[in-house]
Amino acid sequence: MRDYLRAIWRSRHFWLSLVKIDLRNRYRRSVLGIGWSLLHPIVTTVIYCMVFPTIFHLSVHSYAPFLLAGLVFWSYVSGVAISGSQCLYQAEGYIRQYPAPMAIYPLRATLGGTVHFLFALAVVLGLQLVVNGFSHPLALLSLFPALVIIFLMVWSMSTLTGFSHVFFPDTQHLVEDGLQILFFATPIIYKLSAIQASPLYRFVKFNPLVYPLDLLRSPILDGHAASPASFGIAAAFSAMLFTGAAFTLGGLQKKLIFYL
Repeated sequence: MRDYLRAIWRSRHFWLSLVKIDLRNRYRRSVLGIGWSLLHPIVTTVIYCMVFPTIFHLSVHSYAPFLLAGLVFWSYVSGVAISGSQCLYQAEGYIRQYPAPMAIYPLRATLGGTVHFLFALAVVLGLQLVVNGFSHPLALLSLFPALVIIFLMVWSMSTLTGFSHVFFPDTQHLVEDGLQILFFATPIIYKLSAIQASPLYRFVKFNPLVYPLDLLRSPILDGHAASPASFGIAAAFSAMLFTGAAFTLGGLQKKLIFYL
């Protein structure tokens, strides 16, 4: 594993250039540029804030940053998982010509999504600062380990969906449908406390995406770092996915070229 990670680092100029090309091509001749990636969660937040604060008996001031943080997180996770399913097909020309570690192609998709995620996260921080302020700004330091955990999680997801889609071409459709279901089983638009009396509460508590989301929301919205339990479960989930991605790379990357 150490040698493999070193090989990824040695080819950093290659995969960084791929990320730059992707971003440049995506926003070429665009008026708003990367602002288009921010428009969707912002517009969705505005629309939801017209309805859900009344349903959940919340003030718009508290609900808007809560919702935007959830939508930004979900857009990052789902966007990378879905785009990752095509990452190896998109890189087929490079794979056939350049003997680089296969993990750089899911990394390419992940880094592209990470750029958009960081810009959107800055909007969340700005909204919270303007609307409610930060009661304990030092709590924001806990975002750094949280971002590392979340990054490894989505990179691993991208790797798994990428390889799965090559060997089972319906993977992308399954991922899209599964994420649509999982969206409502993740407290994106509602708080966990709002469903405590519902049978759905136990199901949602077992959703592993609840805890990485808490790593973002707690320091931004509540003024304190997420609980050790949230950090532990999120790190364990990320490590499990990373291990699965590592075994997938080790077992399938040499066979991949025969299925592309």
